[in-house]
Amino acid sequence: MSCIKIAIFASGSGTNAENIIKYFGDKSLCEVSLVLCNKKDAYVLERARQLNIPSVVFNKKQLEDGTYIDDLLSEKSIEFIILAGFLLKIPERLLNKYHKRIINIHPALLPKYGGKGMHGMHVHEAVIAAGEKESGITVHIIDADYDKGETLFQAKCTIGKEDTPEDLASKIHELEQRYFPESIENYILKTK
Repeated sequence: MSCIKIAIFASGSGTNAENIIKYFGDKSLCEVSLVLCNKKDAYVLERARQLNIPSVVFNKKQLEDGTYIDDLLSEKSIEFIILAGFLLKIPERLLNKYHKRIINIHPALLPKYGGKGMHGMHVHEAVIAAGEKESGITVHIIDADYDKGETLFQAKCTIGKEDTPEDLASKIHELEQRYFPESIENYILKTK
């Protein structure tokens, strides 16, 4: 089996992107071939540069129009797309082209606390405000609805009575770092 090429779409600091790049750096199954970012000042671009992964900045119009992004993905022979803190909605065109091959991570136990606007600290604040006893991560396939695609993996953490949204964010980040790359690998192995 030839090496499967992955593209990471990110909008922020890129800790998950870096973790995924490093994880697959030692594997022959997959390689991260490209990082795409919709914010020119996002730190994920610096992380990609330090790890010698090509990166490209694009805008919302370029994502929606298609030609530019589609050509980049084709040039690199991308087979799977990973969303690692990517905040724009994926257009239907890409959902069709990469059917069941776009993987996302959500910082809560879906189907709870998902949907438009539910990302980052917004999620943790909502979970704490609701008095939940546990939260976690959900690795899932992307479809046309925010956070409604097929669940591939979940991991849980307990929420202490004194935990703040920041405390919960730290626990969630640990779960993401531990499980996200492995979940991606397991899914790709299963589909190939």
